[in-house]
Amino acid sequence: MLAVLLLASAGATIDETPPRDYRLYVAAESSDEVYLVHFDGETARAQQRISVGRFPTEIEGPHGLSIDPTGDYWYLTMAHGMPYGSLYKYTTGDNELVAQCELGLFPATMSISADTGLLYAVNFDLHGDMTPSSVSVVDIEEMVEIARTTTGAMPHGSRLSPDGTKHYSCSMMSDELYELDAQGFAVTRTLRLDDGTGGAGRRSADGHHVATSKPTWVQPDPKGKFAYLCLNGAHQVVEVDLEQWKITRRFPTGKAPYNCEVSPNGELLVVTYKGAQAIGIWDIKQAEEVARLKTSRRITHGVVISPDGRYAFVSSEGIGGEAGTVDVFDLESHELVATAEIGLQAGGIAFWKQEDRD
Repeated sequence: MLAVLLLASAGATIDETPPRDYRLYVAAESSDEVYLVHFDGETARAQQRISVGRFPTEIEGPHGLSIDPTGDYWYLTMAHGMPYGSLYKYTTGDNELVAQCELGLFPATMSISADTGLLYAVNFDLHGDMTPSSVSVVDIEEMVEIARTTTGAMPHGSRLSPDGTKHYSCSMMSDELYELDAQGFAVTRTLRLDDGTGGAGRRSADGHHVATSKPTWVQPDPKGKFAYLCLNGAHQVVEVDLEQWKITRRFPTGKAPYNCEVSPNGELLVVTYKGAQAIGIWDIKQAEEVARLKTSRRITHGVVISPDGRYAFVSSEGIGGEAGTVDVFDLESHELVATAEIGLQAGGIAFWKQEDRD
């Protein structure tokens, strides 16, 4: 009897997950605010609201967020300007503005290289004709732009390989995936994407490329072998073999896949469906959508997964004057477990830290 009790006790100890706190930053693009959101494993809430921008009478559009590898700073792209957008640097925790610098036209998503320590922000450029835009490279110690590399029309989804040596972005209006050398800042490879129907070569009457796949996000897996791209216009996620530099699989998704994130163990892919008020949880090996879950607001936007792989945090924009939200999805039970209301048009989202509670 004693042996049975000891084994039961040991099993309970092994299976028990320690209570944790999770904190992340989320931008509210139409109210010029950033929110520090706290989730304690049961309840999610906006812990702090940070007003951002320089012009109180203008909507400057906080868009992309990124956390410094040290965890000491967070970075924010401000999409609108006169005419150029900006990058802001804040301390984490007390959320004090440290510095800022000017970028290109409508800077959007960004990430920081573990290899170079530099920040790479795509300039989405909503101004005028659909012409090639660029990636801005920023020294985040000095907060100066040190290079600007031309890519395609409306680049988005700025992400780096796990070792930080390669930068990836996709151009929404030219249907292309770009690879940059993170050290030399030059484009090393370009892959034309299509919707699987032979549409890669379509041309308009004036000879311009007609976007069919409209990629909005690229996410390398933790091993750096594959990248997953959201084809917003084709309602697909495609898998690209980064060594062979070709599309290897297509996953038909919900309407208008927008952002995606691979779990830390490389087994799951969480995709936001901007046109379906939902997320999809995919088993990558089986190429199977194991769950499709409704979000709390209609326009689903960004997603990040906690380092322990347990939760997906999803931002949703809302409609009109409706508050944006951050939904917390349990990736084990496939349930929506908590929601925090924030400001208007919740979009950019970045995970800060998880901590075990005593």
